[in-house]
Amino acid sequence: MRNQDIVIRPFIGAADTEKLSDIWFDASMKAHPFIGESRLVEQRKLIEDEYLPKSETWVACCAGETTGFISLLDSFIGGIFIAPAWQGRGIGGKLIAHALTLKGELSLEVYTANEQAVCFYRALGFTEVSRRDVDDFGYPYPNTTLQLKR
Repeated sequence: MRNQDIVIRPFIGAADTEKLSDIWFDASMKAHPFIGESRLVEQRKLIEDEYLPKSETWVACCAGETTGFISLLDSFIGGIFIAPAWQGRGIGGKLIAHALTLKGELSLEVYTANEQAVCFYRALGFTEVSRRDVDDFGYPYPNTTLQLKR
């Protein structure tokens, strides 16, 4: 697959929510097994009811199939998730490039234990600006804040 085969479109709300929730859950199970399935099941409702409706979300499609998304809170990436079967095909990079074009700079937090994601962001030019020892829910999962500027 080439980058030009990836179409990025705006989030359509209710029409996209279930599919994006599935992508979020499947990708989170792969990237964040340390969180545990029961906590991810609990968080899924927040994704559907709070995060997706309140963020600026862009959806990646390949061959007519929804394959991933990025959700922005101004220039902060609240989440970027690619369906596991579609990872490694340039979709994440294309979503980041789209967001960077829109915002001019980006920041995000990532679990340091998610080494694949940390390497992905660093390869795109993100640099570390800070670290913390707990996640947003107060659990002992270290996070790093990364930033990218044009």
